[in-house]
Amino acid sequence: MARLVWDSTGEHVYETGVRNGVLYVQNSNGTYGNGVAWNGITAVTESPSGAEATAIYADDIKYLNLYSAEEFGATIEAYTYPDAFAECDGSASPVAGMSIGQQTRKSFGFCYRTAVGNDVAAEDYGYKLHILYGCRVSPSEKAYQTINDSPEAITFSWEVTTTPVAVSGFKPTACVVIDSTKFTTETAKAKLTALEQKLYGSENSEPTLPLPDTIKRDLT
Repeated sequence: MARLVWDSTGEHVYETGVRNGVLYVQNSNGTYGNGVAWNGITAVTESPSGAEATAIYADDIKYLNLYSAEEFGATIEAYTYPDAFAECDGSASPVAGMSIGQQTRKSFGFCYRTAVGNDVAAEDYGYKLHILYGCRVSPSEKAYQTINDSPEAITFSWEVTTTPVAVSGFKPTACVVIDSTKFTTETAKAKLTALEQKLYGSENSEPTLPLPDTIKRDLT
C-alpha cells in the first residue's frame, strides 16, 4: 500500500483564461449553422442550478431525499459580438444599417476555450474546450457613459439559459467539456485535432457544431 502524497511537482493544476469563442446560430430545423468567431469575450460564468434536495419523511424519521432536475446556465461578457448574434439577442435588420429590437430570439450553440496550467508548464500544460447547446439569452441592459479622463469600453453581458440535448446512454446535457490533458497518445491527440477542425473549421471545411453523440463517437 502507498501513502498519499500532496503537492507533487507537476500536480499543482489550475484553470484560467477564456478565448476562442465561437457562435453557432441554430436553424429552424434544429441543426446548427456554420460557426463564426466571437471576438472580445472577457468572461464566461457557468451557473448550474437545481439538484436541490426535498426531504421525505416516514415513520417519524427522514426517509429519503428527492432531488430536483439540474439545469445549466451561464453569463457571457464581452466588449463586442458578431453580427450573427444580433438575431439571438432579439434584433433584426430590415435594411442595411438599420436595426430593430424586440424580435424573436434565436437559440444558438457556443464554444470557448480555457487554459489548464500547472507548476511546471504554466498555461502550456493544456486546455479545455467548453461546448454549450440550446442556448438562449434574455434581454440585457446596455449602459452608455460619457467619455472622460478615465475612459472605459462598454462591456456587454448576457444571461444564458439552455435546453439539453440527447446523449445516448446518459441523461440529456447542455454542456460538454473536453480536457486536452487526457489525450496523451498520438492517436488520441489526432482525434482531438480532428474535433477542433470541426469546431473551428479548416482549409477544407466550414466550422460546425457536432452533437454530443458525434463527439463521443469520434473520440472513442
